[in-house]
Amino acid sequence: MCGIVGVLGNHQVAPLLVESLKRLEYRGYDSAGIATVNDGKLDRRRAVGKLVNLSDLLVHEPLAGRAGIGHTRWATHGAATVANAHPHKAGTVAVVHNGIIENFRDLRCELKAAGYDFESETDTETVVVLTRALLASGKTPQQAVEALLPRLHGAFALCFLFEGEDDLLICARKGSPLAIGHGDGEMFVGSDAIALAPMTDRITYLEEGDWAVVTRAGAEIFDAQNRRANRAMTRIQVDATRIEKAGYKHFMAKEIAEQPAVLADALRHYVENSGGVNPALRLPEGLDFTQIDRLTMVACGTASYACHVAKYWFESLAGLPCDIDVASEFRYREPPLSARSWALFVSQSGETADTLAALRYAKDKVAKIVAVVNVSTSSIAREADLALPILAGIEVGVASTKAFTCQLAVLALLALKAGQDRGRLTAAQVQAHLADFALLPGLMNHALGLAGEIESLSDQLAEAQDVLFLGRGPMYPLALEGALKLKEISYIHAEGYASGELKHGPIALIDNRVPVIVLAPRDHLFEKTVSNMQEVMARHGKVLLLSDAAGVAEAGAGCWQALTLPQVPDLLAPILYAIPAQLLAYHTAIAKGTDVDQPRNLAKSVTVE
Repeated sequence: MCGIVGVLGNHQVAPLLVESLKRLEYRGYDSAGIATVNDGKLDRRRAVGKLVNLSDLLVHEPLAGRAGIGHTRWATHGAATVANAHPHKAGTVAVVHNGIIENFRDLRCELKAAGYDFESETDTETVVVLTRALLASGKTPQQAVEALLPRLHGAFALCFLFEGEDDLLICARKGSPLAIGHGDGEMFVGSDAIALAPMTDRITYLEEGDWAVVTRAGAEIFDAQNRRANRAMTRIQVDATRIEKAGYKHFMAKEIAEQPAVLADALRHYVENSGGVNPALRLPEGLDFTQIDRLTMVACGTASYACHVAKYWFESLAGLPCDIDVASEFRYREPPLSARSWALFVSQSGETADTLAALRYAKDKVAKIVAVVNVSTSSIAREADLALPILAGIEVGVASTKAFTCQLAVLALLALKAGQDRGRLTAAQVQAHLADFALLPGLMNHALGLAGEIESLSDQLAEAQDVLFLGRGPMYPLALEGALKLKEISYIHAEGYASGELKHGPIALIDNRVPVIVLAPRDHLFEKTVSNMQEVMARHGKVLLLSDAAGVAEAGAGCWQALTLPQVPDLLAPILYAIPAQLLAYHTAIAKGTDVDQPRNLAKSVTVE
């Protein structure tokens, strides 16, 4: 989850390193640091907390040099302290690391027995101390790293900097992403293209097990068997990597507001005549749902809730049985998979460690691996048989918003394709659903107009210790997602429940201090949901009802508050109702004064188990 960067430049690199780390801070903000080589001397600066603290330190203690590495940390082993901050340094070598070295204890014991001391609690320090020992045995930097890598168990992206070597970086990846950027007489290393975009648009992605010797003249890449490897150079669209708030106070606010536009972009990509007559699906070849008897969907966090919504769609529209697994459980449960099934993996970053490991487990066990991702160059996209981009654009806020609704949109289109392939939907029925989709961006704009009402009630929500979310059918996963959003950024304990499960235990929590947020469009399940809502109100629960005008008119009396959304076709309700759930979390967090974009203990891209 940490972010790493390396620069071999023609000018002072400290400003470049800090600027790149700003673009990687979504990966972790417990501490940050940089190291440079200047006149042959290796030196570093580190600071606890957000990157601004490192920037302040560098004003008072500047660091010169045209070669350097940098790191922003999400703590795994050891607390957020200066001693545990990266880069770690031992003798004449420094390293930055993303991942977890699983056998670090054994390595540490071995090195201590050999007389080497340690100053941190981190697993990473064993890497740099072992490198120091290998250098002391007479190996060159390249030979030392080549000998080191087979001894490391776990996941890592590493970048090494050596004293006396101002034209050398050595980097390696196993289980964590890493990219090399090519400049004019300059070279760069970064966790992803976002970090490198201000410096270059030419990127080479290292593949699993690769390591590289980087100089200003270029990069020599080796595979896991130490054979020279040719990896393609790709050009990225720099505009697509632009990170700015565009006048919004927070990235999350901007990303919530962008949802109508990015969803319209996704529809234009996947639907012929997306806003006109006779719309038709435009999905890639290779998506023939007639040949499978089951779909397994795997994801983590918000992406997992998108899969839970999609399960309702695939089963009701296509009659296709679906299994859903949290990736961290799927990979270790080692479930039996059918050769007549597909496995579908959903990830915003495309680098989620557990999801990637689950994908690798499923390979050769199913007929096809399909990925739904936001980064088309990511590891998950590259390793899948077929990758479908959600086209949400860069999402900086840790709490996912526009990526979630775009995931839902792509999954809904896939469900329509499955329904048509399997004879459950006629072409005319698919057209009707696609015509409904064309109206969705406008309906989302109406939902965004609720922001003022939501802001006015957020002060009272902010006083709650516990909040419950209720929903039925596809709105049940939306209740789970709404609760996740609220606890992620406001730190209020929140839980989502299927409305019918309320009386099987959770109703014991209800009193006049517990807000209960009910997601209830007026669909065929509305009456059942209202009955559960009445059970809450009979016990003095504070009900906030989210429904359309007909639903609010019928059931809003006696509620603490009600928010009126536009009427929406059943298929699209989960996408539309995600917006007020996001706004509730956002404005409640603002009322509490928490850090909306970078909530404590969380990072955007979860690249460790």
